[in-house]
Amino acid sequence: MPVKKSAKKDVSPGDDLLLLVATLPVGLQTALRKLPLEELLEVVMDLGRPPEARFPDRVERLSETPLSHADLAHVVALIGEFSEDNRAGIERTLHRISAIRNRKGQVVGLTLRVGRAIFGTIELLRGLIETGQNLLILGRPGVGKTTKLREMARVLADDLNKRVIVVDTSNEIAGDGDIPHPGIGSARRMQVPRPERQHAVMIEAVENHMPEVIIVDEIGTEAEAAAARTIAERGVQLIGTAHGNTLENLIVNPTLSDLVGGVQTVTLGDEEARRRGTTKTVSERRAPPTFDIVVEMVDRHEVIVHRDTAQAVDTILRGFPPGGERREQASNGQVHVQEAQAEAPRHFPPPAAPLRREGPARIYPYALSRDLLERVIRSLGLDARTVGEPERADLVLALRSRANDTRLLRALADTSAQLHLLKRNTANEMRRLLQHLFHVMEGVERDESEEAAREAEAGIERAIREGVEVPLPPRRSALRRMQHRLIAGHNLVAQSSGREPQRHLVIYPPEQSD
Repeated sequence: MPVKKSAKKDVSPGDDLLLLVATLPVGLQTALRKLPLEELLEVVMDLGRPPEARFPDRVERLSETPLSHADLAHVVALIGEFSEDNRAGIERTLHRISAIRNRKGQVVGLTLRVGRAIFGTIELLRGLIETGQNLLILGRPGVGKTTKLREMARVLADDLNKRVIVVDTSNEIAGDGDIPHPGIGSARRMQVPRPERQHAVMIEAVENHMPEVIIVDEIGTEAEAAAARTIAERGVQLIGTAHGNTLENLIVNPTLSDLVGGVQTVTLGDEEARRRGTTKTVSERRAPPTFDIVVEMVDRHEVIVHRDTAQAVDTILRGFPPGGERREQASNGQVHVQEAQAEAPRHFPPPAAPLRREGPARIYPYALSRDLLERVIRSLGLDARTVGEPERADLVLALRSRANDTRLLRALADTSAQLHLLKRNTANEMRRLLQHLFHVMEGVERDESEEAAREAEAGIERAIREGVEVPLPPRRSALRRMQHRLIAGHNLVAQSSGREPQRHLVIYPPEQSD
């Protein structure tokens, strides 16, 4: 268990916090100075509402008087200009001010986020950046990804004497203004005029300034993912962050999965499928990962490191937990490293497993809109209803981002309900999932789809019980795809046979499917 020591201290005692406080109206400044400023996260100012100061564990009102247009205008006049993404700052500080506007473009709300540069937070990852390998950091908003990038830039430039370029889209890494914040040391900073130009500035940095290291925050589009691969292929060390809490999140994100090699569906031959012990259709990594190492930030002082991204992705695609290396930094600066405990496989079926039910299906929406779900159920005419407790449910729907919530896992442990994950809390996402689970397809009558599902279920049962090949009646392609999913859910193999309109599936018994 390797141990390192590091002292933690702020770049400056106040982190330029008083400059942020000074932009507020006098009355709010007075109220704010009575509170523990060292713990302040942000100040929220909305027109017609009392202003609030937010701390990690509570919210404090700074005044009982609702804010006026004049109060907001006072702050706007003392900060830098807002960019197209409605963000502004205070020159040579890391504070971020974000605006909310009405339909006429007038500012009706402000969020003044405190920015802090901290030394010593890099010890968790210092050995990794010294390898020269490409490193990607994942984690929820506010967990400290940008703080880590800022410290990495300083260490690489000042301690390791590397030529470092920071691509700073929202001026969060190196602060507002033309002169970078000292938190990035002697690293150089390239600002991005508009968010959609980030990928172009990434390539420009490589072509024009001969960096050894490029640091970029929030890779979020296909163009930025492609630019990241281009940089990596040119031999420049790339360090960045991306949306997603875990490596699994990134793999299923079609926009960003290329960062870790991408995923493709491959149909295996009979012999290869038997050798692997899988069905004939499997998911595999498409290409080498752009990033050699992936770091999942649990919180500011705890991370999980996947030192070999390719191996971790392959492990996940085979259906096993990726494991990893868990690193924790104690309050005294000591860093403890141990192998992450692999979670036991979940007892619920994978998200693609169709629902087999008797009577109305009971659905529990976890942290989702129950009213929206009920409207989707009614619009599809499903034999289903929502329930208020997971213990009473046949199905639990949740967002992918909540898949590892302790409360959700605890509730599932006490029930036999299936868990199905959604990317977003929208009607379209719910509709697509429920259409799949209940065999409802566009352009297909519900009776016809249910009849095709019953045929597949009966064929599956016969193939398993009698050990024979079972041909199904001819069906259109949309219904055959649905039958394929049902059959694959039982770890059996089916192949299409014949020509349209007599094309149909043949289900193979278990010994021929293995």
